[in-house]
Amino acid sequence: MPNPRAGWLGALLVLAAAALFGSLGLLSRLAYAEGMEPFAFVSWRAGVGAVGLWLVIGVLRARGRPAEAPRARERHAGRWLAVAILFGAGLNLAAFLSFDNTTVALALLGFYTYPAMVAAGSVLLGREPLDSTRVVALGLALAGMLAVVLGGPATDGAGRNNLVGVGLALFAAACQTVFILTSRGYASVPADRAMGAILVGSAAVAIAVTLVVHGPTALALPLGSPPLLGLLLYTGLFAAALPSVMFLTGIRWLGGVRTGILMLFEPVVGVALAAAFLAEGLQPLQAVGGATILAAALLVQRGTRIQSATGAAIVPAPGGP
Repeated sequence: MPNPRAGWLGALLVLAAAALFGSLGLLSRLAYAEGMEPFAFVSWRAGVGAVGLWLVIGVLRARGRPAEAPRARERHAGRWLAVAILFGAGLNLAAFLSFDNTTVALALLGFYTYPAMVAAGSVLLGREPLDSTRVVALGLALAGMLAVVLGGPATDGAGRNNLVGVGLALFAAACQTVFILTSRGYASVPADRAMGAILVGSAAVAIAVTLVVHGPTALALPLGSPPLLGLLLYTGLFAAALPSVMFLTGIRWLGGVRTGILMLFEPVVGVALAAAFLAEGLQPLQAVGGATILAAALLVQRGTRIQSATGAAIVPAPGGP
């Protein structure tokens, strides 16, 4: 019998996770203002988050939770986990580079086309039928994206190229789509260990890219700036590790469909924070486009309700922007 208290608490956990993820646009901009490069920001966020998460896992095991012996199917899931690490890293690198090239609002709205992409991918893979709900959702997402891109100037007040930024956000959405569609391959790996491995892998990829593009100085920059270091420690712990755990707990208590709908609170928080602290608003047509994209995501989630008992739901992956 469902536990109403667990349902309400699960909803609060998911909304809190969405709010913490939604703060990433503002946090990244604050770091960039201190001279931080986007790739280095990803390195620190994923690295601090991985250390924090594995420390929690170690503490829980030390308090009596036994480590699970690897099963044969978990060993076979390693290649799919490697795919998740690769596309998870690509997702984060593109998303935070997008924040540096356009407004936070446009970056988030571009990224949240991914539920429609997942729906299209599920149809192409034969997992779900192309019914009228999905056709409407895909049409709404496309129309909304056109309104977001065409509804504002080519550059914003700071001279950033909106088209480049939105393009990066769409690439991040494509990476998120692959991340979700391939997640079944490592479903046998416990969630905390899978996320810990993904964060470690994302950090390793981001560090390598930073070293090649910017050199070691970019990675060492926070060590000479206590305020920046504090910001990055907060980001890794409270905008990576903690919301990931809260998100996964919400899925276990609420199920994927309800969790996915609640996670749409993330772009709402991100846009509100950008408007309040960065003076980044939306043009009227872009606001209409953003509402249309979110409506498409809600429609996709609603259309997934029937399949939720037999297959994985379309939900955001923890650690996203």
